[in-house]
Amino acid sequence: MIYLKTDEEIELMRVANHLVGATLAEVAKHIAPGVTTYQLDKIADEFIHDQGAIPLFKGYNGFPNALCISVNENVVHGIPGAYQLKEGDIVSVDCGAKINGYCGDSAYTFEVGEVDPAVKKLLQTTKESLYVGISHAVEGKRIGDIGNAIQHYCEDRGYGVVRELVGHGIGKEMHEAPEVPNYGKKGYGALLKSGMCIAIEPMINMGKKNVRFDKKDGWTVSTADRKPSAHFEHTVAIRPGKADILSTFELIDQVLQNK
Repeated sequence: MIYLKTDEEIELMRVANHLVGATLAEVAKHIAPGVTTYQLDKIADEFIHDQGAIPLFKGYNGFPNALCISVNENVVHGIPGAYQLKEGDIVSVDCGAKINGYCGDSAYTFEVGEVDPAVKKLLQTTKESLYVGISHAVEGKRIGDIGNAIQHYCEDRGYGVVRELVGHGIGKEMHEAPEVPNYGKKGYGALLKSGMCIAIEPMINMGKKNVRFDKKDGWTVSTADRKPSAHFEHTVAIRPGKADILSTFELIDQVLQNK
């Protein structure tokens, strides 16, 4: 069942998503060589609670932390821990929060110090592909149009598009219908209607599309060829003509410009 949100509900979701953007910006201030991924998680956990919200990920199917933090070849769902960030790393930070009964969800891949130009290009392309996908998230199109646009944008530039993990509907729950793959065929999939809210999140590999699931921790997803992967995510509301982006990277960009 796909739930269409009212204008009032969408505004409540905007509040939740703005909080997620602010949390990611707070985390961005502390990303540097020597900082552990657990330290970043603690900052986010406290920040979310201080705003009167709850971290969406913590306790979700047993996930132990407020953030998913995935470094280098880790694609998504990395568990924060003792790993110390190093110069040249890339680190995907995925954050969710719930406030006033509604969810926000967004992700950003950060550079740690000076990063290899080829890896920088991966991040740039992945971020661009998110907005390419969003340009198709309009009333009257279909889910497949979003995935097809992301897939071709990235594959035409030589990157692998992860198949096993997808975006999703979002609202009162973090994961609602429909699924939003980063690949697909034009004109296929669920019809996009005004009031639908979805999280679009390209997960793009420098190498092949294949991934591995960590059997030890039960969560971390890594590239099979151990090459870097990037991840960017926005929550959007479907509207006629143009999607309404509910999450924000503006606060993050301000922090990064001042570092």
